[in-house]
Amino acid sequence: MKNVFAAASLAGLLAAGSLLSSCSKENLQPISTPAPLASTAQNATVANGVMMQGFYWDVPVTTAAGTWWQNLGAKATELKAAGITAMWLPPAYKGGSKFDVGYGVYDRYDLGEFNQKGSVATRYGTIGQLQSAIGALHGQGIQVYEDMVMNHLTFADNQELANNQYNVYTSFTYPGRNNTYSNYQWHWYNFSATQQAPNNGWYQWAAYDFQPYANNDAYDNLLGSEIRYNDINNANETINWGNWITTKLNLDGYRLDATKHIQTAYVNRWLDNVKTNGRFAVSEAWFRNLSDMNNYASATGGRTSLFDVPLHYTFADMSNGNGNWDMRGLQFAGFTEANGALSVSFVDNHDTDQTGGALFSPVSNLKMLAYAYILTREKGYPCVFYRDYYEYGLGAQIKKLIQIRQANGFGAATEYTSVNDADVYAYSRAGDATHKGLLVLLNDGGSSRSKGITTPFKNATLTDQTGNVSGTTTTDANGFATFSVPARSYAVWVPTGGTTTTPPPTGGTTTAVTFNVTYSNTVSGQDVYVVGSTAQLGSWNAASAIKLSGAAWPKWSGTVNLTSGTAVQYKYLRKDAAGNVLWEGGANRAFTPSGATATRTDTWQN
Repeated sequence: MKNVFAAASLAGLLAAGSLLSSCSKENLQPISTPAPLASTAQNATVANGVMMQGFYWDVPVTTAAGTWWQNLGAKATELKAAGITAMWLPPAYKGGSKFDVGYGVYDRYDLGEFNQKGSVATRYGTIGQLQSAIGALHGQGIQVYEDMVMNHLTFADNQELANNQYNVYTSFTYPGRNNTYSNYQWHWYNFSATQQAPNNGWYQWAAYDFQPYANNDAYDNLLGSEIRYNDINNANETINWGNWITTKLNLDGYRLDATKHIQTAYVNRWLDNVKTNGRFAVSEAWFRNLSDMNNYASATGGRTSLFDVPLHYTFADMSNGNGNWDMRGLQFAGFTEANGALSVSFVDNHDTDQTGGALFSPVSNLKMLAYAYILTREKGYPCVFYRDYYEYGLGAQIKKLIQIRQANGFGAATEYTSVNDADVYAYSRAGDATHKGLLVLLNDGGSSRSKGITTPFKNATLTDQTGNVSGTTTTDANGFATFSVPARSYAVWVPTGGTTTTPPPTGGTTTAVTFNVTYSNTVSGQDVYVVGSTAQLGSWNAASAIKLSGAAWPKWSGTVNLTSGTAVQYKYLRKDAAGNVLWEGGANRAFTPSGATATRTDTWQN
C-alpha cells in the first residue's frame, strides 16, 4: 500500500469527515537494533512453494460464496490442487467503514467482531467467517499470512488539541470494543503528525522517527496519523498486538505494509519479538532501485523477505514495449537474482493494478511471459495475484506453470547469455536425482522462433509441458537441440518421464493410535479434534477431523487406526458447533505408526 487516498472509496470516506488519529502517556526511549534471533533469521516456506495474494483493491463485499472470507474458504480445495501453498490475506481489521479496504486502519483488535464505524463486519466479513476461512486453508495445508499495517491509524473517534496548536482527529478510545483484548488508547502524543484531509497537507508536532533511504527522501508522512515508535509504549503495544493476532488467527506469517515509512530499528524489533517459531515475513519496501533494496535487506538483517519491486518494473517495461523491448533485460534481473533467499517475486499486485493509484503500473501485455519467468526461476518465492488467476482469465495457464515448477523446478540454473536476443530469453534448471529439470523460452516477438541450445539434458527427449508447442525434440550427447517457442508466448521443455516418484507403501496392517492432548482453553460447545496428512486423519481437512473425547478434561483423547509404517503429520484444532476453527500453533507433529498400538501424549502448542 503506497497511498490509500488514491483509492476512490477511501478518499470519499475521508473527505466525508471521519478523519485521522493518537494512546497512553508519552515515554520516549530510543529503540536499539538487536542482532536477529536464530529463530527469526530464516523464513519458513514450503519447498518450491507459491504464494497467492488473495485480494485486490475494492474486492466485492458480496460474492457467490458470501463474504470475501467465505469466498476464499470455499476455494481452499481448488487452491491446494493448483499448487498454492500460502495465502496472503488483506488487512483483517476494522477501518473507517464496512467499505474500507483495510489500509485505513481504525481498530486493529476488531476483526469483524464489534459494532464500530457502522457495522460489525469488515469489508471482508466477520471474525467467525475469517477463522473458518483460515481453518479451510489450513485444512488443505495452505499457510496463511496476514497483512500487518503498522504505520498509521485513521478515522479517530474524537478531535483533540495537539501540542496546544492544532485541533485534530487523533483520539482513539474504541467505545464500541470497550477495552476487549486491549485497553490501550491513542492520543495526539502517540503520533508525530496527522493528515488534514486527502491532499490537504499535514499538521506536525513531533519529529518523524523513520530511517531515511534513497538520498534521505522523507518517507514518514504516508497517511492518517503517523505512529511514533520512539515512544516505547507504542512500540510495546504494537508487539503485543502482533502476538495477539498471531494467536487469534493461528498465523503462519506476515506481509508488512509500507515498511520504508516505519522506523527500521523498530521493524527489526517487531520481527524479533513476533516472527517466532519459524513463521514467515515479507515486507513491502517500495524501492525501484536495486541498490536501495539491497541496503534495506542489509538494514533488516535478513529478518524479512522483500517484494521484488525492481523486477516488477522490469516486467512493466517489457509490457509497455509490447514486442519492442529487449528480452535480454531479463537476464540476472531484480532483487530475485541479487538476493533470492529474501526475494518474493511478483508480476502485479493490488497497488500496481489499481487504476488511478499512485503505483499503477500494470503488466498488461505479455503477462504470462512474466509468470513463466517467476514460476520457473531457481531463486525467489513467487506470488500469484488473485485477480490474474480468477478474473483476468489466466488461472489455467498459471496452474500449469505451478505444476511444472513443483514437479521439475529443481537443480542448478543456467542463463543463456550467448543465446538470448532482443526477442527470445532462455533459462534452464538442471534437475536433480528425482526431478527432471526444465528449459523455459520466452518470446515477445511477432513470429515464432527456434533456438539451438546446449542444455543440461544429454541424449534426452523433451516435450513442452505447457502445450504451447506440439511434438518433441531430442538432444545429442552434449545436450544440444533446437527448441521452438511461439510468437508472443512461452514454452517449458521438460525431459520425458516427468518427476520420479516413489509409490506409497501398501499393505493392510494398522496401528491403533491413541491421541492425548492437554488443552484447557475451551468453553461449552467447543471440542478438540485431531487432523493430519493421511485420509484416516482427514487429509488436513478441518471438516473431516477426528473428534476427541473431553471426558477427562483438560485431557482430550481418541483412538484412530492408522496404516503401519506410513509416516504421519498431524495437529490439533478446536471447533464449535458454528464451524469456527482454531488451529494450534507450532510446527506439524510427525511420527510413523508401528506395532499393534501406539500412544501420542501432547500439550497444545500456542
